[in-house]
Amino acid sequence: MNKFILHIVLSILNTFVAFNQINTEEILIKNDSIQLPGTLTFSAENQPLIIWVHGSGPIDRNGNQPAQNVKANYIQQFREAVNKEGIAFFSYDKRTANPKNSNFLKNTLVRDFALDAEEVVNHFKNDKRFSKIVLAGHSQGSLTAMLASKNVDKYISIAGAGETIDKTIVKQISKNNPTLGEAAKKQFDTLKIKGKIETVNPFLISVFLKRNQPFLLSWMEINPITEIKKLEIPVLILNGDKDIQVKIEDANALKSAKPNADFAIIKNMNHVLKTIEKEEDNLKSYFSPDFPISEELIKTVVSFVKK
Repeated sequence: MNKFILHIVLSILNTFVAFNQINTEEILIKNDSIQLPGTLTFSAENQPLIIWVHGSGPIDRNGNQPAQNVKANYIQQFREAVNKEGIAFFSYDKRTANPKNSNFLKNTLVRDFALDAEEVVNHFKNDKRFSKIVLAGHSQGSLTAMLASKNVDKYISIAGAGETIDKTIVKQISKNNPTLGEAAKKQFDTLKIKGKIETVNPFLISVFLKRNQPFLLSWMEINPITEIKKLEIPVLILNGDKDIQVKIEDANALKSAKPNADFAIIKNMNHVLKTIEKEEDNLKSYFSPDFPISEELIKTVVSFVKK
């Protein structure tokens, strides 16, 4: 009995020590003129490394968008959780989150985000401190990470779309206004055929602003179903059943395209990876770091990364 108690005590102490010996490095990675400052954290050498690829918007390395008052801090919570499990983690400020990149963003297309991610992977691929590299793409980053995964060992899709972005946007608009949704579909059809939209529906200006059109076109031309089929590395597909932005059907579509992928629907997890018990807390969690990250998500990711 005494030996058993001693074993438990030592296990707790080892966990405590490991958590309190997290090494942190601030690293600046460049893709030509684009600056991608990020944070690397790890507790020991020979650990697997997760590199995070962001969703849409000007998201910083912690999962926040200060200008939009989005303060979910979900990437930082994810970092701390996997670090406790002996997994290294790197996330960087998306190119659109760094003011120093403002002069170079005018012609940014979706594949440019993938090139950024590739530069990050290239920075670490020969780093002998890490046993493997796992690329984890969240939301839009699910597609971006698919495109950037040629030099990594494993790939994780978290809340990734299972269709082209035009179909997703049309569905989102149609849910509240079917007539406007049909108008959006026609606008996308015009963009696909002509490469631009001369006359934008006044109720859809926020979507089809002239400066947005090249980026939208570059996005809708890439089908995640086609891209995930190309992957020859282990794949994990995840979605939350409280996600109000990306539906379970999207995860199912990705799984159908990649039948041998690991797959999980995380109970009570929303789009920003928080555990949501009450529906009124779903949107609130986007603007507060006080909601906990899903423990089931972390367990699923850790199991996949370590196996």
